[in-house]
Amino acid sequence: MNNKCNIARQGFLSGSNPSMAILSKLVVLAFLIFTIYDPEYAGSLYGGIKDAIQSTFDWLYVGLIGVMFFLCIWLATGKRGDIRLGADNEKAEFSYFAWFAMLFGAGMGIAMLFWSIAEPMYHFQGNPFIEMAGIAPNSVEAAQVAMRISFFHWGFHGWAIYAVAGLAMAYFAYRKGLPLTIRSALYPILGERIYGPIGHAVDILGIFATVFGVATSLGLGVSQMNAGLNYLFGMEISTTNQIILIIAISVLATTSAVSGVAKGIRILSEWNVKITTVILAFFLIAGPTTFLLGLLSTSFGDYIWNMVPISFWVDPNPEGQWQGWWTVFYWGWYIAWTPFVGMFIARISRGRTVREFLVGVIVIPSLVSFIWLALFGGTALHMELYGAGGIVDAVNNNLTTALYVTIEKMTSGWLAWLVAALATLLIVTWFVTSADSGTLVICTLLAIGDKEPPRKFRIIWGMGLGAVAAVLLLAGGLKALQAASIAAALPFSIVLILMIYGLVKSLIQNPEHSEVEVYESSETPAPKTDLQNAL
Repeated sequence: MNNKCNIARQGFLSGSNPSMAILSKLVVLAFLIFTIYDPEYAGSLYGGIKDAIQSTFDWLYVGLIGVMFFLCIWLATGKRGDIRLGADNEKAEFSYFAWFAMLFGAGMGIAMLFWSIAEPMYHFQGNPFIEMAGIAPNSVEAAQVAMRISFFHWGFHGWAIYAVAGLAMAYFAYRKGLPLTIRSALYPILGERIYGPIGHAVDILGIFATVFGVATSLGLGVSQMNAGLNYLFGMEISTTNQIILIIAISVLATTSAVSGVAKGIRILSEWNVKITTVILAFFLIAGPTTFLLGLLSTSFGDYIWNMVPISFWVDPNPEGQWQGWWTVFYWGWYIAWTPFVGMFIARISRGRTVREFLVGVIVIPSLVSFIWLALFGGTALHMELYGAGGIVDAVNNNLTTALYVTIEKMTSGWLAWLVAALATLLIVTWFVTSADSGTLVICTLLAIGDKEPPRKFRIIWGMGLGAVAAVLLLAGGLKALQAASIAAALPFSIVLILMIYGLVKSLIQNPEHSEVEVYESSETPAPKTDLQNAL
């Protein structure tokens, strides 16, 4: 197996595939040099690529995500849901609480803090759905549509992307004895060629998507962190300070990644959930409680009722930009995160059944997202509709401050400062868990599935992710970050389609319930049986 994977056994690159390790570092380094050399040109180039993708491939992103969501329903409700990701009598590695905490932390915790108020307030002011329904912007009806759209962007569909990719990797790793890598999901298509240049190319595409997807979230998170520190301590909001923050947090994230999943990542994720619970309780109690609970119920029902048409809606207006700015950006962002989150979910989900995996990955985090959006976004909407307002202006002027403006309008004095401090702390801890999880996944890919890749590579890539986020901020801030994630998602979307095909083909041909031999070594996994027949 090691000969198949070409894992170096000595030298600096020991523990990884040398060609993948060198090529991935060179390409990322070339990107950094190009962007630093001429940030203005680089920013305009990234923006042009984003606009071209949004206008040309919106149908691909919308259709692919819709199909993946309904594929998950089919798998979870059918007989294949009983298949265990591992030996038939194998127990799950982590408790439900630890599992859910790591799922949410890897998936979107840091982004939810950034958008949970800003997004509903943007849609509240105008979107194609209120225009088609003849609804006036900034009205009660517009607020309901705004919540429906926000639920759509943060709900079942986004998590279905992660679930399909994670399921494919976990299934072929734990049931078929293949390495825990992206390439393994293509075995029904490529066979033994997954160990050659094609397989290397697939995993390198996954590395690039992970680098830019995680860097996008880090850039968004550090922007809001800077706004929080400005509110708390008067720190100037500037690119320089944001880069300093990225460096500091990258050091913490790298330290966590070096400690591994069972220690640093798990512990931080569990603390994230505890702090999140405190902040959500504050919004529920200090905010308009009755209104928020009613909004949560109504918005969830509205989202379910409109799920099918909104899933496949593509803006017929060739001049329309809203869908590219929002839905296509989100789907591209999720796809860019898919190699990272999918593999991380697979890494922590051994021993779960397919049904348990899909319900846990899609339903539980989505429900938390709905509660989060209803409490944060609903409080801001209530202020605009029935209170003093001011949240829309904050979002339009500097959306990174929307969270802190909302907190300040809810309460005052030391309590406002304390809640703002907790929110900023949560941004830091979500920041760290996203970065350390991404680092671990990149190193696992380079080590061809080794769950404990060499620590030296975790250090290199941990700091490398921070460097990419810092350079993207220099190249144009939020717009450059969005462009990078959408551009990285396009080539990987093709890989994702092939992964879906490979998974479905294997499940249909072999809807197994019998014991399947699983490779148990902590080193690079290898098939022990005739995989061509097994698949």
